[in-house]
Amino acid sequence: MEVFGLTLTQVISIIGLFVLGLLVGILIRRLIGVALVLLAIVILAMALGYLSPSTLVSLLHYAGYTMSIAYSKVQQFTVAIPYSSLAFIIGLIIGLIKG
Repeated sequence: MEVFGLTLTQVISIIGLFVLGLLVGILIRRLIGVALVLLAIVILAMALGYLSPSTLVSLLHYAGYTMSIAYSKVQQFTVAIPYSSLAFIIGLIIGLIKG
């Protein structure tokens, strides 16, 4: 069976890439939202005196170490994500905008 000159397997593959891009876009948008809330909490805690600059520096050092470990793990997944697929990119953009 063919749809617009594409086989059923190709159509399912395109839909799967679109959904994958959509989910990644939604994830990125939500992570940005969480990061902004955390930034507001840190700024408020510093303004109220609950968090000192030296404590913040130690937290940032620890976060940097943890992020380097997380980055190395994420690199393993980025090999599997088809960035060059138009369906993935469209899904990613829609996920970022609507997410």
